[in-house]
Amino acid sequence: MKKLLFFLLVSQCTVSLAVFSQGGVGVKNGMTAPNFTGKTQNGEMISLDQYKGRKVVLYFYPKDDTPGCTAEACSIRDNYDSLTKAGYTILGVSTDDERSHKNFKAKYSLPFTLIADTDTSITKTYGVWVEKERNGQKYWGTERTTFIIDEKGMVVNVIDKIDPKEHVQKVLTYQPASK
Repeated sequence: MKKLLFFLLVSQCTVSLAVFSQGGVGVKNGMTAPNFTGKTQNGEMISLDQYKGRKVVLYFYPKDDTPGCTAEACSIRDNYDSLTKAGYTILGVSTDDERSHKNFKAKYSLPFTLIADTDTSITKTYGVWVEKERNGQKYWGTERTTFIIDEKGMVVNVIDKIDPKEHVQKVLTYQPASK
């Protein structure tokens, strides 16, 4: 009986660790935004801590140069002046590599930084590495999600279920709760 209980306990822990390692714990409103370090499209190392004191739009997207992700990135590009006038620094994250980001940024003249998360560590930390299904096939991928982070490094809004063309409007119309 003790062996059976031990086996069940170990099995449960293993399943829990597997779930955690795939999707992370998720980041919610009111949490401190987890710091991360990653490479930009130019191979430069940056971390979220570098942006303390600034408002950040940290947006996660599935893949460079695909229709939805291109529409989202171009919408951000086309509204970049409004976003920066509102005080936002834009950081885009996907699991594509630096070269893919560099080409994507150049092809569409994107004026903001793209971060290569090839090992999915940032995506998992933020809880947006999720199981998806297409045509009956299950796979893991990035859930299109945006985190608005205030000057103190706190997540003040999480935007999910994003329509790529309406993404910027959701960011620009966000109003922090009055204190």
